[in-house]
Amino acid sequence: MNYQIKASSVSNKDAIAYVKQSNINFGTTSASSEILPNPAELLLSSFAACILKNVERFSIMMKFSYINADIEVNGVRLENPPRMDKISYDLKIYSDDKKLNTALLQKNIEKHGTIYNTVKLSCSISGTIIKMENV
Repeated sequence: MNYQIKASSVSNKDAIAYVKQSNINFGTTSASSEILPNPAELLLSSFAACILKNVERFSIMMKFSYINADIEVNGVRLENPPRMDKISYDLKIYSDDKKLNTALLQKNIEKHGTIYNTVKLSCSISGTIIKMENV
């Protein structure tokens, strides 16, 4: 599989990534640092997207149903050399389905997630998956 995106920026302005039919604005200036995601936050967003995509994928393969899933991802950046050192996540899956095996789901996400496995090569990852009863 091959992937392609395009991105552009203008001097003293911010940038846009063009992905399929979506435009993703991101910050490259100090003026937008509190408004637009920066590259590190985009990396964490991609990591979260990988996990959520795999929740959907494995819900079909593992035959469980869920209403929704929420994830919070935190990253710790080192200064020298600048890089992500640690990523942690908390995934909540809202489901009443008894077939939801969170331990097996986590094992599958860790084994088959493209972004997960790419990031794992450069920093430590820890995470939890919690099944939340529907209210």
